[in-house]
Amino acid sequence: MALIHRAQPITWPAFWLPLLGGLLPMIGTVVALSLSQQLALIPVCNPFIDGCVSISRAARHDLPNYLFRALLLPAAALQALTWLVVAAWLRERGAADRLLRWLPWVGLTGATFLVLYGTFLGTEGDAYRWMRRYGVIFYFGCTCIAMVISAGLIQRHVDREARLRTPARAMLALVFALPIMGLISATSPLLFSARTVDALENILEWWAGLIFTLFFLALAWTWARAHLRLTLLAAPG
Repeated sequence: MALIHRAQPITWPAFWLPLLGGLLPMIGTVVALSLSQQLALIPVCNPFIDGCVSISRAARHDLPNYLFRALLLPAAALQALTWLVVAAWLRERGAADRLLRWLPWVGLTGATFLVLYGTFLGTEGDAYRWMRRYGVIFYFGCTCIAMVISAGLIQRHVDREARLRTPARAMLALVFALPIMGLISATSPLLFSARTVDALENILEWWAGLIFTLFFLALAWTWARAHLRLTLLAAPG
């Protein structure tokens, strides 16, 4: 007589998705910056203040490039999964807004362009340069939109719970900073020289990357407090 063992569902805390999805790009960026400075590939400075290099330039060559891409590409997959879980979680919380239907698609689009950017960073040629440039532009743009949508919906459907209020409001505060940075970037050519504008754009890029990381960490904090868990079910066979 054959014995049939039913596989038990596998569960794990959901907060690991945004935690790793947010931390890996920042770790890769910091490691690439430090190594590039040690190898004299870029000047030694604080890009958050001086704007001496962009993120792309800090991770464009040699070992820093390999390490940066090794962390960036899995982070893109984790961020894509995060947006899918955010949409499902908000739906369970009662959200039924029209924007909720767009949230996973916008997030997935952003993650796809992050893969495009990471894949071709460090390659030569006009076509590759185009893919890198628009990969990072669309990643920042789509991820920013996904952050704004999710922060607004989380504020509306989660803020009433005291244990989730602080991280939910932290996410909302972070997304409010992004339009301010966009306004600064848009008006800077009218106020400053081209050299100053280039440095300012680099500074804003580094701070935007930090805000993205903090947003994912705040989301991980929210899910940890909500005790949200993911369940992997075995397909019937």
